[in-house]
Amino acid sequence: MPRNLDLTALRSFVTVAEAGGVTRAAGVMNLTQSAVSMQLKRLEEMLGLTLLDRSARTIGLTPAGEQLLSYARRMLSVNDEIFSRMTAQQFEGEVTLGVPHDIIYPVIPTILQRFAAEYPRVRVQLVSSFTRTLKDQFRRGEADIILTTEDDCDSGGRTLATVPLVWVGAPGGQAWRQRPLRLAYEERCIFRQGVQRRLDEAGIPWEMAVETNSSRTIEATVSADLAVHSMLAGTEPRHFEQIAHGGALPDLRHVNINMYVSDPRDGPMVPDMAAMILSAYQARQPVAHLVRA
Repeated sequence: MPRNLDLTALRSFVTVAEAGGVTRAAGVMNLTQSAVSMQLKRLEEMLGLTLLDRSARTIGLTPAGEQLLSYARRMLSVNDEIFSRMTAQQFEGEVTLGVPHDIIYPVIPTILQRFAAEYPRVRVQLVSSFTRTLKDQFRRGEADIILTTEDDCDSGGRTLATVPLVWVGAPGGQAWRQRPLRLAYEERCIFRQGVQRRLDEAGIPWEMAVETNSSRTIEATVSADLAVHSMLAGTEPRHFEQIAHGGALPDLRHVNINMYVSDPRDGPMVPDMAAMILSAYQARQPVAHLVRA
């Protein structure tokens, strides 16, 4: 007699594989860590296979787990497609989400994917801009949810995490050793003046290497080792690395990642997206100091 795979357990397995661990997966799925672990154990017992390599500090996949991951993704994709097409689609419309470009990764793509599966007929308008601009748009009612990077949190907002600002440069770069120190920041970057002030306090001369509001220009300048920049720890792209300056550069401040949510107007879409974002940040405890309600 054929046996049926548990789709709930498969979804937990895929989420653990993609999130890199049980704790993070539990946060993404709004489940307890023990519940996710039990589902994984049940799946391994059903198949008679070891799917996860638990011998190292971080969980990896065994060869059997790698093979199952490919099948599981396809099964869940078909399941989600059937569910979205065959059930009544009562929610339609658009949700506008505003996020500063430097914190889009790694959280926001996962949120967009998960939200699209639950609300396939709701369009998400992702707006990437500077914190000041996003707050102005939110006040005018032009955004449903915004994330910001700020020193404080205004009334009505919620701090998701407090993250250190770190110096970044080209991998193996030497620009941080130069004096005056060459900086690359967008003209409207909220971190720019604070970094300049910390350098002045430390007695380190500096100069701006480029004047632009293009993030791509900043990335090109820094990755070419022509200047240094600062970013929230854990958000730096692969072509940047944190600078191990050994105290040659001043320590920078910690920054709040805040979320502001408008009053819901058209059903649960906006609150549900906000809950997904909160869960995703709660799952990233090793990267950021999380502020709990």
